[in-house]
Amino acid sequence: MRLDKYLKVSRIIKRRTVANEACDNGRIEVNGRVVKASYDVKVGDVMTISMGKNPITVKVLSITEMVGKENAKEMYEVVS
Repeated sequence: MRLDKYLKVSRIIKRRTVANEACDNGRIEVNGRVVKASYDVKVGDVMTISMGKNPITVKVLSITEMVGKENAKEMYEVVS
């Protein structure tokens, strides 16, 4: 699954266009390197999202095309 779509489906970022812009501006790192929105997310990837004052680091636990609002948080684990 594309990175921008994963961020939207998992509800880390609310809109796909915002996720795409964050990737274009170099605010998303996966496994220590800046990636584009077309990056193929894999289980076990560690993402750092630098939006706002405090960056957030999450680990990908699962990849699902469609998920309900209540189950979205099960797709990732907040590391810091």
